[in-house]
Amino acid sequence: MNVENLKQLALNDNGFVFDPSSGYSYTANETGLAILKMLAAGQTKDEIRTAILQDYEVSADNFDSDFDHYTLMLEAFNLVEL
Repeated sequence: MNVENLKQLALNDNGFVFDPSSGYSYTANETGLAILKMLAAGQTKDEIRTAILQDYEVSADNFDSDFDHYTLMLEAFNLVEL
């Protein structure tokens, strides 16, 4: 997964996400923001899964489904390339 565009985003702890290259802004919940930061840092899906399962009450199956959906959404916004 190419996450170079994520590295350009301005993120704040309240979930505000700004893309300076497009001028678009987004919001992310706590989990979504954590995943964005981990993706931008170059962590793999498995590394992110381990961290999320440790920090949040979610099953591995739900994480996998939600993560796949989230990354597809990020791709639709041209923030990642799958």
